[in-house]
This record gives sequence, structure tokens and C-alpha cells, in this order.
Amino acid sequence: MGTHVKDVMTTDAVAVVAAASYKHLIEIMRRERISAVPVVDAAGHVTGVVSEADLLLKEVGLDTLTGLRATGRRGELAKAAGLTAADLMTQPAVTIGPEDSVGEAARRMHDYRVKHLPVVGQDGELVGIVSRIDVLSVFDRPDQDIRSDISEKILARPGLDPEAFSVTVASGVVTISGRTPSEAVAAELTDAICQTEGVVSLRDGITWPQADAG
Repeated sequence: MGTHVKDVMTTDAVAVVAAASYKHLIEIMRRERISAVPVVDAAGHVTGVVSEADLLLKEVGLDTLTGLRATGRRGELAKAAGLTAADLMTQPAVTIGPEDSVGEAARRMHDYRVKHLPVVGQDGELVGIVSRIDVLSVFDRPDQDIRSDISEKILARPGLDPEAFSVTVASGVVTISGRTPSEAVAAELTDAICQTEGVVSLRDGITWPQADAG
């Protein structure tokens, strides 16, 4: 139930140095078919990331550049005039560690609106890169593995009988029915199921005894 970034990342990450030229950055992205490239120093530590969006600023046109100047967006204006990775990169880079969870990678991508995360070791050295499609790979998990996790790890808790629940999984969609001692226990179960890797959606049929009226 705990896929880590190291399990899905690409280990042969392509990187450039700060002095890499604009043309060289485009050549690398086209050749490797990637949309972002980490920038590293002489020790291999990640100092920033250059994305397609950073490079595109040079092609937006005079009207847009004038607008950037008028609105005070000096960072984008500087990138539009940039010639090297050092000029163009976004820094500090949004990174993640190999032992972090895939869920944390997804949250970081969402929060920072990035498509890739350089993966760095404890010393900040680049060890890989993880993309959105890598993170989404957890949804390729076989239905039977998902069902086994739910039955053997979530429903097999003290006070519950896994055999008292009906669980089916089809294309990552979990359908469950059964009875728990309380609403609180039902909520704990559904929350745990939703966080199980590979679960796309939950159809919840769990019931519990109603509190006595009055």
C-alpha cells in the first residue's frame, strides 16, 4: 500500500548545466521528448528547472513583452531575454525524495502546477525524475491486488470479520457492502479504502446501527 517515488521514477534523468544555451536546451528536449530539464551544478546538485513554458517566453511577441513590463512581471520578462539555462530556469527547483510517497509527489505537482519533479538524494544530488504519467502508473495496479489489500489489511482489523463484507473491484472501482459497529468505524474504513493505491472510486454500501432516538 506504499509505492514510493523510487518505484516509479526514471533513473537516467537528463540534466544540463547552468551555462547550457537556449538552443541546446531545445535540442535536448526535442531529442529526449521531454518537457522540462533539471539544471545541476558541478556536484550534480539541482539548482533549478527549465520547462517548455520558460522557453516559449522568447516567442510570445513584442505585444506580450510590453504587457509583461507594464504589469511588473519582471521575472517572465527576464526569461524572455534569457540566453542560458541560468537565465531561464525556475529556482529554487520543486523537488522530491526517492523515499517520498507517490501521493506526496502528486500533491506537490498539483500545488506547484508542475509536470515533473527532479528526485534528489539527501545531499541534493539528482538521482532521477518523476512525471505525472509515472505517478498515474499506480492506477495500473491489478484489481485482485487491490481487493487483497482491502480484505487482508483494512478489513482484518480487530473487531471486524472480513468475511462479513462483500468486496469487488472492477477497473479500480471498489464496491463494498457490510456492517460495522458504528458510523465512525465505517468512516475509517472508507477513508482507508480510498487511500489504497490503485483505487479509482468507491461505491460505499457499508451500514451501521443507528443511534437510539431520544
